[in-house]
Amino acid sequence: MRQVKLASALLLSLTAGALVMPVAQAAEKCPMEKRQSRAVGETVGKKVQKSFEAYTNGQVDEAIAILLEANAKGDFDKAYVARMLGNFYAEKGKMDTAIKYMKQAVEADVLGGTDHAASMKLYADLLIQEKKWKEAIAIYYKWMDFACKTDDPVVYRRIGIAYSELKQWDKVLEVADQGLSHAKEPDKNLYQMKLTAYFEKKQYKSAVKVLETMVPLFQDDKRLWIQLAQFYLLTEDFPRSLQTYDLSYRNGFLKEDAGSLVRYSQLLASQGSPYRAATIMEKFMKAGVIESNAKHYEQLAGFFQNSKEIEKAAEYYGKAAEEKKDGKLFLKQGRMLALAEKYSAAVPALEKSLDAGIPNPGEAHFELALIHLQLKQYKSAYSRAKLAAQDKKTERSAKSYISYIQEKARINNVTL
Repeated sequence: MRQVKLASALLLSLTAGALVMPVAQAAEKCPMEKRQSRAVGETVGKKVQKSFEAYTNGQVDEAIAILLEANAKGDFDKAYVARMLGNFYAEKGKMDTAIKYMKQAVEADVLGGTDHAASMKLYADLLIQEKKWKEAIAIYYKWMDFACKTDDPVVYRRIGIAYSELKQWDKVLEVADQGLSHAKEPDKNLYQMKLTAYFEKKQYKSAVKVLETMVPLFQDDKRLWIQLAQFYLLTEDFPRSLQTYDLSYRNGFLKEDAGSLVRYSQLLASQGSPYRAATIMEKFMKAGVIESNAKHYEQLAGFFQNSKEIEKAAEYYGKAAEEKKDGKLFLKQGRMLALAEKYSAAVPALEKSLDAGIPNPGEAHFELALIHLQLKQYKSAYSRAKLAAQDKKTERSAKSYISYIQEKARINNVTL
């Protein structure tokens, strides 16, 4: 909250003419209008006049010093001087001292209606600024009752901030709705309070409803679109989440948001569009928005694999494998290359998987046996099949191929 400034109304009330105030007509409906104004004593009045003149000349320290020498005696004079000191100290940024004097002015409860209301309001604002949440809430509600001001969205927002800090989420929802009911225009901050409260209460479907209201009202706020997509994810409404991410992407809201781009790609892949997922993720990895790391390489490889882009899948499995030195990823790379009939590239990838270590070495040996068989390298195929047969995971498959390899070698006059 920005530093509290003296309101023009306050300045006017401190002029010489204000030292002798007319008695307000009492109104039946509002306590503030019933409270009669009074004049400060002559001695204190001179100090107040002199202090205000110093203030208007930009001499705030001198204005404070004059008031501190005022030696006010009666309750009203003390409260009046305390109110001025509170305002001056607030303007100087000395909030603890400002709060001390505003508390004196408010608790005296003797100032004229307008002055007392303004003192209460400033006191509450200072308490909020200094994170004195409970005290501020109480004073704001007293101000509402005294000034009959129950229609100020800004005050409801400040009360909502205090309740949020106290984690009283039901109260946050209550004051946010009160503030919105009086707002002349949609108040984004009050809506955001409701959203936060529902999130903290884990009422995600209610949070979605808030966002569905906010997005049309504040269409240019990209954060709201992204939040809505994320909350659809939380409620497992995947089609709507994808639709919202898609609209956000087309409107350019995701182009610098790596996390959202990754989630968007993942949703595309899971909802039947793996190729589009791959092209978007690859584009933003190359642009440097999405970090080029092993995790993202592996995800991208999976997208390309699911979209039958086998060579691209092999490329990114290889990049992930090189970065992590992960035997299982080298194995995936080798399989993709073999499937693409890139045998000369598949062999070293599979050898790397064995060098890096995999839980079942027979898997790599079996893939190598199939490659060598395809290349009519029967001796190497036989050797790899024998090794694969020693692994329980590939034992049955390997043994079924051993006799086949032996027969092919015999036909082609190859000694095993």
